[in-house]
Amino acid sequence: MIYQVRHRTLLRYAAPVRLARFNLRLQPVSWPGQWTSDYQLDVDPAPTIIESRPGGWPVQVARLVIESPIRQLSIESRFRCGVQGGIITPQDDDPTIGAVAQAALLDRDMGPTAPAHYLYAGARTPMLAAIGDWSRARLAPDAPVIAAALDLALHIQDVFAYRPGVTDADTPVADAFAGRHGVCQDFAHIMVVALRLAGLPAAYVSGYLRTLPPPGMPRLVGADAMHAWVMLWCGPTRGWIGFDPTNGCITGDGHLFVAMGRDYADVAPMDGLFVGGAGQGQSVMVDVAPEEEAALS
Repeated sequence: MIYQVRHRTLLRYAAPVRLARFNLRLQPVSWPGQWTSDYQLDVDPAPTIIESRPGGWPVQVARLVIESPIRQLSIESRFRCGVQGGIITPQDDDPTIGAVAQAALLDRDMGPTAPAHYLYAGARTPMLAAIGDWSRARLAPDAPVIAAALDLALHIQDVFAYRPGVTDADTPVADAFAGRHGVCQDFAHIMVVALRLAGLPAAYVSGYLRTLPPPGMPRLVGADAMHAWVMLWCGPTRGWIGFDPTNGCITGDGHLFVAMGRDYADVAPMDGLFVGGAGQGQSVMVDVAPEEEAALS
């Protein structure tokens, strides 16, 4: 599948902002089974400084510095993306959870995708005993790792209610777990914690998901949003595999990978600070369109 992706953020300030610094993580990094071209970032008003660099994880960071007073800021990211590769399914010879956990401890790689980085607690993913108690029976050491992870993703989809608005980007994972509700960010954090407590390297992924309209209805431009899921290291042979607990599935050609980190804090689409103003409002429009549809629109 080939997609055209457009992501626009509009910030409005109640009073002039004299200085603003932002980190943007909107440009997809290289990832197996996916390619990206024609990336373009437009910022209006134009920043004083814009610098792009790789992050410490598989993430590309653009740093913006704005030094002139503004009341509004528009940030638009556009790119073309292709996703390829076969459907991933559990196999009879998949390694067990215990074997993968042991292999992760023996792996000496320290690059951005090294399993060692994703074994321990993160800023947003504390090792909560309650999550370990809840998931332990599904993540037994002798269970095949891919089948067990898929079962956990399906269980999260079944048990947790998808309710936009009841949590936000700052909601602790403990609160979302206790309430049994939230959105994709919450479900990904819960699954990451459960997998790590079983000794498995698990990462948080920020990306896009192609959303399909109801039968007979046109696709709504701008109705999509950024999505979050989990990458699990399944041993040196199987490598990193994506699991989407919001939809209870292994990721496929409708999932567009942007960045991977220990949790949301590492890959947030935008963060930063500003001086001045008396509050702000934000609107976001994301459109993920198959290229043949984009050409007709």
